Amino acid sequence: MTARRPGDCLYYLLSRATLSATAALRRCFEEAGVGEVKPAYLGVLLSLWQEDGQKTTELGRRAGLEPSTMTGLLDRMERDALIERVADPDDRRAQRVRLTPRGKAVEARAREIVDEMLARVTRGIGVAEIDRLKHTLRRLLANARGPEEEAR
Repeated sequence: MTARRPGDCLYYLLSRATLSATAALRRCFEEAGVGEVKPAYLGVLLSLWQEDGQKTTELGRRAGLEPSTMTGLLDRMERDALIERVADPDDRRAQRVRLTPRGKAVEARAREIVDEMLARVTRGIGVAEIDRLKHTLRRLLANARGPEEEAR
C-alpha cells in the first residue's frame, strides 16, 4: 500500500536517498579535481579496477547495467578519457574495455572520496545497521529484477 505522506513512502525515501548521495558525490569529485569521474561510472570503474580488460558484456553484467545503458555510458567514459574500447583478439565480435592511464590514476582518489562521502552520510549509523541495510537493499534489487532477469 502506498503511504499517504512522501516521508512514509519507501520508494520516495529510496529515490531521495539515491539522488542526495549522487549529488553529494558529484560535488565531492568536482571539488577534488576528479570531476571526470561521475557517480554513474562507479559500477564500471570498480569492476575495471578489480579486473581490467573485461569484455563489454561481462563488464555490463558485473556492473549491473543493461546493454543499451552500457553503450552510452562507455561512450561518455571514453570521452572523459577514463577507458578505451579495443577489439577482443580472441573474438572478432566482442570488445574489451581497458582503463586508460587517467582511469588508473584516479582510482585511489575516487575510492577515498566515496569512502569520505559514505562516512558522512552514514554518520551515527552503526556497522550492524549498515550491514542490515546492504542485505535489505540486495534483496530489494533481486526482487525488483524478477525471475526473468535472475535466469540470465
